[in-house]
Amino acid sequence: MAKPLPNLRLARSKAAAPGGIMGYAHVKYEVEAGILTLTLNRPEKLNAINWQMRNELVLAFDQADADDDVRVVIVTGAGRAFCAGADLSSGVDHWNFDKRNEPADTFPAERDGGGAVTLRMFDLKKPIIGAVNGPATGFGSTFLLPMDIRLASTEARFGFVFTRRGVVMEAASSWFLPRIVGINHAMDWVLTGRLVTAQEGTEAGLFNSLHAPADLLPQARRIAAEIRDHAAPISVALCRQLMWKMLGADHPMEAHKIDSRGMRMLGKTPDAREGIASFLEKRSPKFSGKVSADMPSFYPWWEPRSFS
Repeated sequence: MAKPLPNLRLARSKAAAPGGIMGYAHVKYEVEAGILTLTLNRPEKLNAINWQMRNELVLAFDQADADDDVRVVIVTGAGRAFCAGADLSSGVDHWNFDKRNEPADTFPAERDGGGAVTLRMFDLKKPIIGAVNGPATGFGSTFLLPMDIRLASTEARFGFVFTRRGVVMEAASSWFLPRIVGINHAMDWVLTGRLVTAQEGTEAGLFNSLHAPADLLPQARRIAAEIRDHAAPISVALCRQLMWKMLGADHPMEAHKIDSRGMRMLGKTPDAREGIASFLEKRSPKFSGKVSADMPSFYPWWEPRSFS
């Protein structure tokens, strides 16, 4: 997991209470009825990411994880684009780490900044739904990969354009992408750097489904409401992490070890009793477990990874 960014520690102390939007200039943070809508908000730049937006995204995911009122996160873009990748307006040395145009304490000089966002998403306790409303290139594409459910507008397209810019795929996407769509699609998209239609992405499994622009966010909210209304927060957090973390396991026994501990510990909880009672009584469940305080003692079961 990426180490916390030094300047974000200060930002966290100044941020609004969970649910608020104070402190965000390039991201909209809006919570309604248990659903956080996180909107990339630089529409005049097609939501291209700069170091400030990167930091705000990490802060927003920290805030979402700490807030038990946030049950599901939806990520989308303002205006006609989802995210046009890196903001290259600083010029030809944008990716020259020795000439970074940002405060010296923002992020370790030797590390790719996109990984700060995707690795934070990888460890999130809340499910993430991507609502890709328009073009998503570069970081706009790699940013999608740690999301759990991805929906695309018929107007969306994406591109892993790094080879066309003389750099490499970033944000840990070489780990995520082949696991999601397979090595054949990943190689095609990355080596050519071509723009890909949302239809092709859906057929390859990058997107769960394709929607008319007006239907995209409503569908994302319907899925989010299904999770919010019927699933236990602790169960969701554990199942999300089981699936992501087990992608790297070398044998199904590793999953069996963890899910056995999970079943043994969660089976004793009020949420497990409520899950059964609500089923038998044919009513909606009212789960009381909170991810901020009630995660089982074996969580996390993995060792944090350092950059070394």
